[in-house]
Parts: sequence; structure tokens; C-alpha cells
Amino acid sequence: MTAEALVVRGLTRRYGRREAVSALDLTVHEGDVYGFLGPNGAGKTTALRCILDLIRRDAGEIRIFGDVGRAARRHVGAIVETPAFHNWLSGRENLRLACLYAGLSGDTADREVERTLERVGLSARAKDPVGGYSLGMRQRLALARTLLGKPRLLLLDEPTNGLDPTGMREVRDLVRSLALTDRITVLLSSHLLAEVQQVCNRVGILSEGRLKAEGAVSDLLAADVSVRRTVEIGADPGALRAAVATMPEVTVEGPGGEGRLRVRLAGIEVPELVRRLVAAGVAIESVLPDRRNLEDVFVEVTSGKPSS
Repeated sequence: MTAEALVVRGLTRRYGRREAVSALDLTVHEGDVYGFLGPNGAGKTTALRCILDLIRRDAGEIRIFGDVGRAARRHVGAIVETPAFHNWLSGRENLRLACLYAGLSGDTADREVERTLERVGLSARAKDPVGGYSLGMRQRLALARTLLGKPRLLLLDEPTNGLDPTGMREVRDLVRSLALTDRITVLLSSHLLAEVQQVCNRVGILSEGRLKAEGAVSDLLAADVSVRRTVEIGADPGALRAAVATMPEVTVEGPGGEGRLRVRLAGIEVPELVRRLVAAGVAIESVLPDRRNLEDVFVEVTSGKPSS
């Protein structure tokens, strides 16, 4: 049985009469890359702050690798919101300062600084002032800071926020590597659903302070709550629309990817659709299933309606 890295039960945080987080239960298993999802204002950052004891919780229990309180926090490294550094200090000096705050000193601190700089690929720029770092480099330095002391669990709040595509890929690949190579469990809060689908094996979806869904990404994608069946067809759009107009079982939904047309099927299977289109003189280049993605799940869970 997989061990539990993080267990949250009944977590509640109120601001006046408003419950920013309401009776939140979630479980992160050891070895997970867990995507913590939700619309803006859903309570994700508030929940993370409560888990880290950065703000007081009104109710609930939090266990990290079976420990609570101060003993639990020694297992954790975290990035919450935008990481801050002393821009006039070098990357190495910023990490040495962080070591002092963490109670690391002497040779132990020096080894940890060099280990984490190498791990995130910043050794060559370690002596440069952080003020000259790109956003991607600053985010990698933030990850290096979370790795000081060899934590077993990382809590990362929007780690790719504001990065360009290259920076996003670097951070995404690094997070995946930390999980697979370093065996570090990761809870990743993000609004970039395509990124989450690539990196995470399990997700929890928060809406209005409550956990609405939790499970393996593969299971959530397989549990299609909508009744529609759609495919994307690559063909001349005019000829395809004309042929489909004669088929009451087929409805054009709109454009698909890479110039394809997305159609909905009702009472007809794909092979029969292809046969009819060929008989109508439509030259078909491709037929692809319109696979459900994490965005579909997210919309269904947070809105209560099947995605269109």
C-alpha cells in the first residue's frame, strides 16, 4: 500500500463570515506529482498557507508523513506565490542566507548550496547577482531554495507563472525530474491545465473552497460524464460540411485542431461515417477521436455542466 505523504482532513479557514476553505479533505500519496487545481479565488493559496502554518486555520488536521506541527514542516520545501530574493546578492549568497534561516551552517550549508545549485542547473551563474537573472532562472533558484535540507515533499504554488514557453518547459522538466529521479513528492498548484496533465499523475479540483473531485488523471479523463461522441476529421471543409448536412446523425460542432473539423455523432459509428463520406466524394486526410482532456474535467467539475 502506498504511504501517505500529506493528509488534510476538515481544513477550514474563515475571513469573517466567508469560508475561503471549507472542510477540505485531500490526500497526496508518497511519490505523487499532485495537481492542485481551481479557479482564481477558489482557495488554493489559502489552503497551502494553512498547510505550511503560515496562517492560522480555524479547523482541521494536517499530517505530513505522519507528523504534525513543527515536526511535519521539517519534511517540506515550498514556493508560495512570487518568490523574493535580495537582488544585489548572488544566487549562491541568497542560498547561503536561506541556509542560515533553516539552521544550516558551515560545511553542511556549503555542500547543500552547491548541491542544489547543480541540481537546478545554476552552478555556472551562481556568482552573478540575482537582479540580472531571467524569470526562469529566478524560478529555478527558488526551486533550489526549496531543496535545501533535502525535503521529502515540495509544495509549489504556480511555479511557472509569468514564464515564457522556454522557462515553463525548464521548470516543468525539472519538477518531473525531481519526482522521478530524486523521489520527492510534489503538490503543484497551477491554472495551466495542459501543463498539469503532462506532469501530474493525480489531481484535486477545488471550487469555492471545497474539494469537488480527486483522483488519478487517467481515471478522471476516462470518466466522461458527457453523453456526446465527437471526432475531428481532416478534409476539405466545404465538401465535408456539405456531406454532413445530409446526415441527420452527424452535427458539425466547429473547428478542431490543425484545420480539422469537429463533428458530433449520434446513432452512427465512425467506420460508417467514413464510408458515407467517401461515397459522397469527400477526400479524407485524417480521423481523430476528440479525446477528453483535463480542461473538460475542470469545466465539468467547477461548473456542474458537461463541457461543450
